[in-house]
Amino acid sequence: MAISPWGFLLETRWRRDHVEQEDNLLDELLREIAGLLNEYPKVIERRAATIHTEGKDPELAQKLFKAADTMRDSGNLYLTWAKHFAALADGSTDASSDEDETEDFDV
Repeated sequence: MAISPWGFLLETRWRRDHVEQEDNLLDELLREIAGLLNEYPKVIERRAATIHTEGKDPELAQKLFKAADTMRDSGNLYLTWAKHFAALADGSTDASSDEDETEDFDV
């Protein structure tokens, strides 16, 4: 049984719309991931500053400041990979990038 030209066109349009929705979802998720990875170290630093200011536990405050730096660095790494895989999923043949994305995290 042959597929009618209309069925083929509808199927093709549905697939194109579906791929476009997936691309939009990937872009939205990348923005969310970037925002969260950017905000997380800032919150840890604020907590460390509060602990330090209140004189509660200087050692804990130092650990939290270092943790914020570590999370900022690793966040950059994870975001770079997330962007790479999103580009691959989008069909980009040049998904690798030498961009320095540290500005995303105020480094």
